[in-house]
Amino acid sequence: MTVISLGCRLNIAESAAIGAMLGARSDVVVINSCAVTEAAVRETRRAVRRARRDRPDARILVTGCAAETERDMLLGMAEVDALVPNAAKLDPAAFAGLVPAPAAPVPPTAEPTAPPAPRPPAPRHARAFLPVQNGCDHRCTFCIIPYGRGPSRSEPAGAVIARARELVDAGHREIVLTGVDVTSYGDLPGDGLGLLVERLLRHVPDLPRIRLSSLDPVEIDARLIELICHEPRLMPHLHLSLQAGDDLILKRMKRRHLRADAIRLVEQVKAARPDIAIGADLIAGFPTESEAAFANSLKILDECDIVFGHIFPFSPRRGTPAARMPQVDPAIVRARAARLRAACGDRLARYLDTLVGTTQQMLVELDGLSGHAPGFARIALDRAQPPGSIVDVRITQRQGDTLQGGLA
Repeated sequence: MTVISLGCRLNIAESAAIGAMLGARSDVVVINSCAVTEAAVRETRRAVRRARRDRPDARILVTGCAAETERDMLLGMAEVDALVPNAAKLDPAAFAGLVPAPAAPVPPTAEPTAPPAPRPPAPRHARAFLPVQNGCDHRCTFCIIPYGRGPSRSEPAGAVIARARELVDAGHREIVLTGVDVTSYGDLPGDGLGLLVERLLRHVPDLPRIRLSSLDPVEIDARLIELICHEPRLMPHLHLSLQAGDDLILKRMKRRHLRADAIRLVEQVKAARPDIAIGADLIAGFPTESEAAFANSLKILDECDIVFGHIFPFSPRRGTPAARMPQVDPAIVRARAARLRAACGDRLARYLDTLVGTTQQMLVELDGLSGHAPGFARIALDRAQPPGSIVDVRITQRQGDTLQGGLA
């Protein structure tokens, strides 16, 4: 069986769970789709066609956000055998009748008549992705994901801690807490993401590294800020869901923060932990964005000391309010996205140059030769080390967006 994961870190974690849940089955391909942009939908269609071409006899099942938001389109594809509802994709009952049962074991004395059943998909990263939250209660005007994921809901803290222990027992030394709107974690007042991280640190003491996925600046609670500033096991890497650097555009996006809120947050954490690396999601060419508004997004790269920029050219999603707003010319959208990416690339290069000559603790990836520093800088080793181990690396040079080094 093959699970093809597209899109976010939450999908990566869910795809691994689907593979483990279904186990070694007959010839089945599950495509865990993404719908965040039109480009993501196109990639889903390409993945479906590629799976049918490569596995003509397989059953092609599609789940994920596109299975909700692009249901009619996917059902109209001859290559798709069935859709699995996104909200039910971790429920074995949702696959009942769609996935053939495992073949009966061959008696020891019989000659095998078929190749062994395929194994579940191998992990893609040394670090483990642990979903703690799903769905979203906000309705940003550009975003289709709440229609694909539903309302916000949180995993019980006890279940998160138990799963973290399982991952550590399996050899993982870094866990990434992930979700659609992870900073909305918690169903009761005071039961937020900060408290969850505190509980993980206390109850899983042999987990050396915790990392957080994209955070909404306005939802980061005081307890979490304190941990970001002072907890060494929480990695010094803060990725913010900014989306824009102009207040009018932020309001039209229906975001709940202003540029000053983001700048103030970064100033607070950098004052306490100067080595923290800041990343951000930014959209170029949102409807009505003027050149002056775009200039504010460029300026916020410096004002928030952003070194890891995740840049999206605006993509109108049918059914969202932003799709009905006056659109920016697509050529201008592409040009602005290119300018943001170039500015982010320059800032990343300067940041990486400051790390040359330092010693970084690197989590070794599955290839044994690459990995990430605590601040998420990419590192390439001069000789292989055990995957999943944490090693001290002396950084000798930068090549492009990757640091080079050897064991310290």
